[in-house]
This record gives sequence, structure tokens and C-alpha cells, in this order.
Amino acid sequence: MLLKRKKWIVDIFIDIVGGILIALGTYNFAAASKFPMVGLNGIALIFYHLFGTPIGLVVMILNIPIALACFPILGRKFFLRSIRTILITSFIMDYIAPLFPVYEGDRMLSAICTGVLSGLGFALIYMRNSSTGGVDFIYMSVKAKFPHFSLGKISFVADILVVIIGTIMVSKDVDGLIYGTIVSYILAVVVDKVMYGVDAGKMALIITEFPQEVSSTIDQLTGRGSTYLKAEGSFSKEEKKVVLCACNNKQMFVIREAVKEIDEKAFVIILESNEVVGEGFKDR
Repeated sequence: MLLKRKKWIVDIFIDIVGGILIALGTYNFAAASKFPMVGLNGIALIFYHLFGTPIGLVVMILNIPIALACFPILGRKFFLRSIRTILITSFIMDYIAPLFPVYEGDRMLSAICTGVLSGLGFALIYMRNSSTGGVDFIYMSVKAKFPHFSLGKISFVADILVVIIGTIMVSKDVDGLIYGTIVSYILAVVVDKVMYGVDAGKMALIITEFPQEVSSTIDQLTGRGSTYLKAEGSFSKEEKKVVLCACNNKQMFVIREAVKEIDEKAFVIILESNEVVGEGFKDR
């Protein structure tokens, strides 16, 4: 019971912090600079500029049909958590954000601040297994169906459509489209980095005739351990050992050059890893 209460208190606190970040990015930067925002906030901004309607109120109204449609996929618990987050964020958007000064400076700086602040806010909320509703429900539904997709990339593709519509109806200039795209990209990157870790790096699969020499060299040069994977050549039918190694971006260059010196015929596959957790990397 005590643990549930602590978790609930932390969830509320994160909703408030995330809501403040999102509201500041949307109201104090994006709305003031009159460039399109992403998601339902972007749609609400269109109504705000055209009719002066409160952003948070419009977001809550637009959330109703989307939430009902996505409820069977997302489940009761996630739905209820998201409703709580929506109410908190919408209240902050309409009543707290206006208390802060509105930025009226350089539009590029405004775009960067919008993307960073909003991205941090969304990521914090996502990490508590909640959302701000609206297109977030759609993103989470897609994520539930295709778990290998990152939320940042899913939102980036969908938000571009909202940015285009916002540009046509509000700013009506190419600059607005460019700034909106920059916001969408920065937001997606921030969400991915916060959720999946700033420790993102590389993973190498090395097929070589000298696996022991390669793994030993990797250990000497970078202090990274390696793992042997058993493999079989499709043509030769010979058993081979594949060296698997995870490292950061800088170390991968050193490893690649070292493998080249040991075995010129080595087959090296370098992959992006969103996050590496464990000994030698980020703690669990």
C-alpha cells in the first residue's frame, strides 16, 4: 500500500513537471513565435491563433473521440493514467503558463527551446507509462502493435502532417514550415535520448578467422568484453565464431581499425544501439 502511494505521488509530480515543460514550450515559445507545433497541441494552436480559444481546453475536447477509439488497445490502467495527465497538463497550459513571460526573441532560439522543453516533458511522462492523450494515444497504439519502432520516430512522421496544416492555416510562409519541422525533429531526438539513454552507442558483429585475437585486442584497446556467437557459413557449411561487442561511438572506430589489421578479410557489421545497459555501461 505504501509503495503504491509513493508511486502515485511520484506520478503526480512527474505529470506536473512534464506538464510545465510542455506548456512552456507550447504557449510561451511556439504560440508567441507563431510557428506550428506538433500533435494535438499543434492543432490546438491553430484554433488559438484563429479563434483565440484556450489551448488546453481544445486539447481536452479533441482528446475525447481519440481516447475512446484507442481505449481497447491501450487498456484501462494506461487510459486512466493518461486522463490524469491530460487534465493536469491542460490546466497548466491554460492557467500556469500564462503567468510566465512570453519569449519574443529570435525564432530559431524559440524553435530550439520549444523542441527541447516539450521533448523533455513528453519523455518524462512516457517514462511513467502515461501520455498526454490525443495523438499520443495513437503513437502508443502503434508502439503496442510494433514495439520495435521508437516513439520519437513514430511521432516525427505523424507530426509533420500537423506542421504542414498549421503552416498553411496560420503562418502561411515557408519559414513557418521550416521552424515547425525543426521543432518536430528536436522533439523526436530529445524524446528518444531521454527515454532510451544518452549512452546510445554501437554494436559490432565481427566474422573472422581469428576470433580470440580480435576479442583480446578489443579488451586491450577499449576495456570492453566480447561474446562469441556460434554460426555456420551458408556456402561452406563451416562452423564459425562471431565476435559480438557493444561500445560507445568513439571506441567503435578504434575497434574497426584494429580488426582490419588483424584480419583483412574480416566481415564487420556495425549497428546502432539505442541504449546499452549493464556492466561497463549505464546502470540498470
